[in-house]
Amino acid sequence: MKGLIVLSNQMEDVEALGTRALLRRAGLDVIGITFEQSLDITTAFGLHIRADHFGKEVSKDDYDFIVIPGGRYVALTIDRDVEIQKLAKYFNQRHKLVAAICAGPRFLGRAGLLDGKSYTAFTGSEIDMPKGHYQPLHKAVRDQNIITARGAGAVYEFAYEIVRYLLGEDKAKQLLDNILY
Repeated sequence: MKGLIVLSNQMEDVEALGTRALLRRAGLDVIGITFEQSLDITTAFGLHIRADHFGKEVSKDDYDFIVIPGGRYVALTIDRDVEIQKLAKYFNQRHKLVAAICAGPRFLGRAGLLDGKSYTAFTGSEIDMPKGHYQPLHKAVRDQNIITARGAGAVYEFAYEIVRYLLGEDKAKQLLDNILY
């Protein structure tokens, strides 16, 4: 199975890179895409990384899931974003996994994907999901094909839920056992 992770300038380091590393450790192929002007990305805490592809270069049908990390970029781009919401809608319409962490679920809320669904997100982000069922005390929440998580402190639970959804409970437990969680 392979998926996409959206990489943006000012994304939260742990949410993006930690999640990607854990998913790869579990055997999932995770490709980094960006909608920025350059493949070169600077994270919220100054790491310089490179996305694998521009978002418009990939064939979405070739992928099984999408991961949207949070970070400062969300507040900077949410009001003018069309690409991330469109990508999330595309995966959701095909009943593929859509996963977002911290402020990342704001894109899902704006796209209407959390209407009537249970979710969690970074405190204050729920403003963009007025028709959903906010679960602020849960680190990670799965509702059908959508997984959300609270923030950087919930990366392990987030990755666990993604692996459990895609590969099953045994593989998810194996991931946590392998990292001595």
